[in-house]
Amino acid sequence: MGGRMTKAIRTLLVANRGEIAVRVMRTAKAMGIRTVAVYSQADTNALHVASADEAYPIGPAPARESYLRIDAILDAAKKSGADAIHPGYGFLSENAAFAEACEQAGIVFVGPPASAIRAMGSKSAAKALMEKAGVPLVPGYHGEDQDAGLLAREAERIGFPVLIKASAGGGGKGMKVVRSAEDFPDALASAQREAKSAFGDDRVLVEKYLTTPRHIEVQVFADSRGNAVYLHERDCSIQRRHQKVVEEAPAPGMTPERRAAMGKAAVDAAKAVGYVGAGTVEFIAEGENFYFMEMNTRLQVEHPVTEAITGQDLVEWQIKVAQGEKLPLAQAEIPLHGHAIEVRLYAEDPARDFLPQVGRLDHLVLPFHLQGTRVDTGVRSGDTVSIHYDPMIAKIIVSGADRTEAVRRLDAALAATEVVGLATNRVFLKAIATHPAFAAAELDTNFIARHHDALLPPPQPVDDTVLALAALFLLKEEARQSAEAVDAADPWSPWGLAPGWRLNRDAHVDLTFADRERRIAVRAHFRPAGFVLSLPDGDMAVEGDAEADGTLRARLDGVALSARVIRTGAHLTVFVRGGEYGVEFIDPRLASQAATGTAGRLVAPMPGTIIRIAVEEGQEVAKGAALVVVEAMKMEHTVAAPRDGRVKTLKFAVGDLVDEGAELLVLEDA
Repeated sequence: MGGRMTKAIRTLLVANRGEIAVRVMRTAKAMGIRTVAVYSQADTNALHVASADEAYPIGPAPARESYLRIDAILDAAKKSGADAIHPGYGFLSENAAFAEACEQAGIVFVGPPASAIRAMGSKSAAKALMEKAGVPLVPGYHGEDQDAGLLAREAERIGFPVLIKASAGGGGKGMKVVRSAEDFPDALASAQREAKSAFGDDRVLVEKYLTTPRHIEVQVFADSRGNAVYLHERDCSIQRRHQKVVEEAPAPGMTPERRAAMGKAAVDAAKAVGYVGAGTVEFIAEGENFYFMEMNTRLQVEHPVTEAITGQDLVEWQIKVAQGEKLPLAQAEIPLHGHAIEVRLYAEDPARDFLPQVGRLDHLVLPFHLQGTRVDTGVRSGDTVSIHYDPMIAKIIVSGADRTEAVRRLDAALAATEVVGLATNRVFLKAIATHPAFAAAELDTNFIARHHDALLPPPQPVDDTVLALAALFLLKEEARQSAEAVDAADPWSPWGLAPGWRLNRDAHVDLTFADRERRIAVRAHFRPAGFVLSLPDGDMAVEGDAEADGTLRARLDGVALSARVIRTGAHLTVFVRGGEYGVEFIDPRLASQAATGTAGRLVAPMPGTIIRIAVEEGQEVAKGAALVVVEAMKMEHTVAAPRDGRVKTLKFAVGDLVDEGAELLVLEDA
């Protein structure tokens, strides 16, 4: 993309999926550009396919057989007549060979030249380049020699704790914090395996691990005419497992002088590699110092917060630069208004160490309607979150006149978000949004660890409000179904109004709920205007109406409130006052719902591939010992021994695919 174009892009193929594909197409369509999607077998009915003017199949579900296949994507581009390809982020977005293949095929790659991707694609090479340019670096080893012994000695020289990072990648893949020399060999091996799986390159670098750093990154943009600017900075300090959880712009506490210094360093970095297009230069900052970490040669997941504070469309900038146009604005013309925050809503279970979830989105409500709120998503209610791709459901972006207003809007947006069918991190994100330390902008990469107990409290028993709403929903559902049945048989029958009347006794219905190990009996007494419910903490007068979508407008002892109850089988999810609560309805008409025990049997925590078996049948193991390693969504999950014992039976071999809950091995007493 180094040379200038004389012709505008007319057809754009987006070589990606999910929310970023939908987002790129939105801008392309606004510019009058025809859009082309590509899709794997798993994405046949995906939103990004429906959003495009045309869509082409490119292979089976695994990314390496579809979204990472350069030949299949170029073939789709040729068939569709696309004259440009936007790679989004992830997949092939930072693949120099892909950029070159596009150029050789006469197709515009909406991204930097292959030489810039290569220069910054290796973290080690990039750091050497930055060191030469005078940009400060964190102490570390960035060499080509990958001998395990040498890496261990370098770690000793740098001083523990150290951080092992995949040289070729990002997103937390192949990244391990190591606190002692004893832990280094296993951590290195795991980081190399993850790096090889995610990026096809197992090279790593080793750096000093800073204890309370902030992660601040600068958005840069360059055109093919020698112009380069920075569009301010983003603070991405709140992370978990080195993956960003909350991103905001501008960085709280940033002075104009420091912004200018970091911006200049970022632009210098881009110019040093002949950069063209959108890129992000990432820094780690501690105290008054900042250090270069890496450059991402693509559009970032968190680019919407920069768009919010500048009023610019960065994808539009990318397309214009790809057409050979000059940058839309000079440095002095780039605005900075208000504050914006983004969170990533993931299908993951915080109660199970944030284990990624796969399955069907039975119910999905996102806060599109709220003022100052933007939602980027690639899924709809009824879609499936697949094992093969990142489990992000949506990005929720809020903006306000200042940070205080943005934080309030973030809380409101998360309160209005509803997901049923999969565990998500919504409640966890809301706990961050309402935490006093977040309100005070006390940010660093240890934020989640420091406030762990407040952000991830143990589950609490459901209260009478939740039980009352669940009971009201069931009673209204039963009444509606009964009325429909009577209407179908005899629409004039008086029995359609029968409220469970009993001779010489108060008319009532008994409901039983399960809240984890607790069984709760609720008696509903029929009254002309509703019910009186006998609840654990006393009687409550309840009335209200339920709509087909689960919306309740209720009065509980005279207090009016709105809620929603979603039923999936026996499970009821109650959304009220920004919280979500789950209870099981024990229906006496159904067979026993008791679960069978699995003592001694260790199961897969999620669908994935067995990549390592650390034990043999008959081997004695101690509590906590690693037994089996399952890889899913490019991350490793170790199944450890819950107690001392002996491995009785191994059920799978390395390379086998397993479903969630599949029995991996049987552990017996030694």
